[in-house]
Amino acid sequence: MGATVVEKILARASGRASVYAGDVVEPRVDLAMSHENAALVINQFLEILEGTGLPARPWDPAKIAIIFDHRVPAESAKTATNQMRVRAFVAEHGIAKFHDIRGDVGGICHQILPERGYVRPGMVVVGTDSHTTSHGALGAFAFGIGATEMASVWALGTAVNVEVPRTIRVVVDGSFPELVGPKDLILHLVGLLTAQGANFRALEFCGETIERLSTSGRLVLCNMSVEAGATSGIVPADQETVRYLRGEAGVSEPLALVASDRDAEYERVVAIDVSNLPPLVACPHTVDNVKPVTAVAGTPVQQVVIGSCTNGRLDDLAVAAHIVRGRRVAEGTRMLVFPASARIYAEALRLGYLGDFIAAGAVVMNPGCGPCLGIHEGALGDGETAISTTNRNFKGRMGNPASEVYLSSPAVAAASALTGVITDPRKEH
Repeated sequence: MGATVVEKILARASGRASVYAGDVVEPRVDLAMSHENAALVINQFLEILEGTGLPARPWDPAKIAIIFDHRVPAESAKTATNQMRVRAFVAEHGIAKFHDIRGDVGGICHQILPERGYVRPGMVVVGTDSHTTSHGALGAFAFGIGATEMASVWALGTAVNVEVPRTIRVVVDGSFPELVGPKDLILHLVGLLTAQGANFRALEFCGETIERLSTSGRLVLCNMSVEAGATSGIVPADQETVRYLRGEAGVSEPLALVASDRDAEYERVVAIDVSNLPPLVACPHTVDNVKPVTAVAGTPVQQVVIGSCTNGRLDDLAVAAHIVRGRRVAEGTRMLVFPASARIYAEALRLGYLGDFIAAGAVVMNPGCGPCLGIHEGALGDGETAISTTNRNFKGRMGNPASEVYLSSPAVAAASALTGVITDPRKEH
């Protein structure tokens, strides 16, 4: 029997000839990522090693990445103090993959890791953030873990008691209609599977549409795989992966492209043709409450958010800037734009996208997680409604349980900003 790409990656990392779904393994970790919650990981790490007689040093500082992104700049004395502690730990242990609050290297962890070439095909990547699934876009097995589990990884270099997931194969064919794209595809899939339909599974994306899809689009799909309950999402590495890592991330080292065998065993196969896919919206308060934009068109919105680890990349900003260029954000509606990284911010500035947003009346924010959580900036008022390109719309997600959040593509969000109501971008184009 053949093996899936996930089974192959976990077999290599576990030092076995083969592993299959249901096996429990302890794979070697190639990259361990945290953001500000590294402060909690440090506490747990020191507790684990206390009394063991072992030195309180991470197993391999070169394989640890820490990116400040959730609360940047710090919004409170507590956050600032925790960030200060992390900086001291980073300096003490020589952790080079550290991205502080800087205008030249900062950004969201799930954008920084790919664009800096930290993630490669065949890697096992763990992160103290549920959207670590994003990095499967580069052919890695990437999944989220808790702070205590991460402390164990820092100490041992392995992930403990990992069950090899069954894989759902998602075969995508057809060409996207105008102003429809990867965000609409993943919303369609989450709506189809439901929020728990892929629990403890891996979603493997393939098909002619995926083969043509950019790494940016693949990141969208893998990022939101967790919204269907998936342990990971993955696109087996191919020539687009090589192009991105060589041409955009500056990786020159040899790359090992891992793919599933033709006779690999899948739990199920989901076939999707995107040729007639409409713009979609996830309605409050669950990501799987998916409807065509036409079903909710006209719903008033007080805030429009474009950015995040899902849709804050350059192509996302390009789509939104094209729609708002030369026009104005509707009165009574706020438009917040936050690029996913400093590199994207600088390029969007050079290309004039940020100028388009500002001229339209939008507020361009620093790279980071920003309004996605609403804990730092961009919170909603009681009874307010937002439409956002982020990945979650749970009650209270944007800082207020007495508000509502709709999720959409950058095209839908930008069109809605111009009218002040949820709008089909095909009518505003």
